Amino acid sequence: MLGLFKENVKIALGSIRTQLLRTVLTVLIIAIGITALVGILTVVSALENTLSSNFASMGSNTFTINQYDNLTRTDGGNERKIINPTITYPEAKGFKEDFKYPFTNTSISFTATSTAEVKYEEDKTDPEVSVLGVDEYFMPNSGLEVVKGRNFTDFDIANNNYVCVLGSDFEKKLLKDLNPIDKIISIRGAKFKVIGVLEEKGSTFGNSQDLRVMIPIQVARTLFTTPNINYTTSVMVEKKELLSNAVDNAMITMRKVRKLSPIEDANFSISRSDDLINKILGITQYLGWSAWLIGIITVFGSSIALMNIMLVSVTERTREIGVRKALGAKKSTIAIQFFMETLVIGQLGGLLGIIFGILVGYAFAALMEFEFVIPWLAIISAFIVSFIVAVVSGSYPAVKAAKLDPIEALRYE
Repeated sequence: MLGLFKENVKIALGSIRTQLLRTVLTVLIIAIGITALVGILTVVSALENTLSSNFASMGSNTFTINQYDNLTRTDGGNERKIINPTITYPEAKGFKEDFKYPFTNTSISFTATSTAEVKYEEDKTDPEVSVLGVDEYFMPNSGLEVVKGRNFTDFDIANNNYVCVLGSDFEKKLLKDLNPIDKIISIRGAKFKVIGVLEEKGSTFGNSQDLRVMIPIQVARTLFTTPNINYTTSVMVEKKELLSNAVDNAMITMRKVRKLSPIEDANFSISRSDDLINKILGITQYLGWSAWLIGIITVFGSSIALMNIMLVSVTERTREIGVRKALGAKKSTIAIQFFMETLVIGQLGGLLGIIFGILVGYAFAALMEFEFVIPWLAIISAFIVSFIVAVVSGSYPAVKAAKLDPIEALRYE
């Protein structure tokens, strides 16, 4: 059996070499379909891995209170947009003071600017630095880790100390690999002493998370007086089993802060970190379905092309089939021979498509700064798809070759 298999493979490769151009074109057609499938699934896997890593760092036991940008509701058959009011500092502070749920830490923060220029001695950055006003709980609630120095303390926040924690990019871009701790930087003319450096986080969708400066929230409110600032309140629950009850309690507390009556809808949002990632990952499923749709359409076309080349091959080799049958070859032997040729061509196209697909997916992942992962599901799927294409495309030509009358075949041409 093994010897027959090797012989059929040898015959298949010999036949492929005699029809090299036609075979190459067919392989490329199959490869295009597999490339589309593997490439998109690779990008989707990289996107999911990046999102999972970013949100996992926040922990699954946190939630945030923020403003809905726009909430669409139906009123008498007509849609109207309700713009929720921003969460002001007195409201955020009031929530923090009133929310007394056990095993929780509440943080208040806001983005003061995303176009700050930071100076150190004679050097300065481009105006692309984000400055955040935070309190002592912002780092742990946001999943940020201080790898050099320390975090803010209650004393720093309460006394409005001019201290700051930097993102990791500042060591190379501004401080030239100097030890940043206790160095003095300048933001809008105000001097800040560096007390800590954050762990490198990389970029998300092209936006660097390492060009950030955290300063005490009251100091930030003094330096940056932009109107209608929206404050974010985040809560971390130490015991995950208390998360749902904590969210319900937070909803009640915030409604009281905003003096909403029981019949009024909430004009703010509470977002759990685990809900958010599940929603985003749910969206990526559509990309996966798109990959399968594109791949199936392309592979369907390639299967027709593969069947066509095998039917042409059967016609061109009618006399060869007659000779083999006259020498005692069984129908099954003839069928296996042509089926093996189809299988070899299909697997060559699948292998080439997998290589191209991974390269394309890696290129897109690198361009979008996603965390690339080896798409094992896509690779396995591609092998299965290419095998099915070979089986479907090779069955009819193989059966047709096996059914040829040896006498008529020998008289062919």
